[in-house]
Amino acid sequence: MVDLRNRIETLWEGRHDLSVDDVEANETIREAIDLLDNGEARVAETDGQGGFLVNEWLKLAILLLFQQSQMSTIEMGPFEFADKIPLKSDYQARGVRVVPGASARWGSYQGPGVIMMPSYVNIGAYVGDNTMIDTWATVGSCAQVGRDVHLSGGVGIGGVLEPPNAVPVVIGDECLIGSRCIVAEGARVGDGSVLGAGAVLTGSIPVIEASTGEELSRGEVPPWCVAVPATRPREFEGGLFGLSCVLVVRRLEPGERHDKSTLNDVLRTHGVTT
Repeated sequence: MVDLRNRIETLWEGRHDLSVDDVEANETIREAIDLLDNGEARVAETDGQGGFLVNEWLKLAILLLFQQSQMSTIEMGPFEFADKIPLKSDYQARGVRVVPGASARWGSYQGPGVIMMPSYVNIGAYVGDNTMIDTWATVGSCAQVGRDVHLSGGVGIGGVLEPPNAVPVVIGDECLIGSRCIVAEGARVGDGSVLGAGAVLTGSIPVIEASTGEELSRGEVPPWCVAVPATRPREFEGGLFGLSCVLVVRRLEPGERHDKSTLNDVLRTHGVTT
């Protein structure tokens, strides 16, 4: 992909001089977006050392697509949309189940076995095999969601396009994200973890070990644990207030499945439901 990357970066440098009807430029941009759409390339991927490498040039391709694309009427069945980016299609051929009311933009990827209840997946996002995107859940631009994940009803996975080097939200494999959770601003949930309903996890939210009170990180839930929303006191000039945090209340064995009854017992102890 080195040649394509070089062409995208060259287009980006000269973006202010591009014409919307530049056929060669537009074909190059579409070539890059097709890689995202088919899952052959990802906006972010593991660096093999526990971190993630952001492929900035693919974000630049998305930004160029918005610049070059023109508004048009999009008709799918009885529905009409007015947008710059077309919606995905041919779900059955891709092995993806899509319930009426769900939609995904071209340039996002859903692996075989993905189920989309009425929900939305934005451009640049990656959703791994056999993941459930439940009712009214949203997966923002460039967010990376692993395989065998359950995004419960109303979950909001934040997106990011700019700045191009910003790390998107990453949800690991085999995670359960509880109802109405918000995960945004480059936050990460490690493989196999459970995030209790209503939790807010951003890049600045403290993640705390319940058994010790130790702050483990900002915006990163460790792999294989159960974490719930909480608050911790902070003194201000106007008084004592509770600020949001996420509390790790249990550690799971790597590979341990999320037994529903066991999880409910753990979460009830802390006043949380999935």
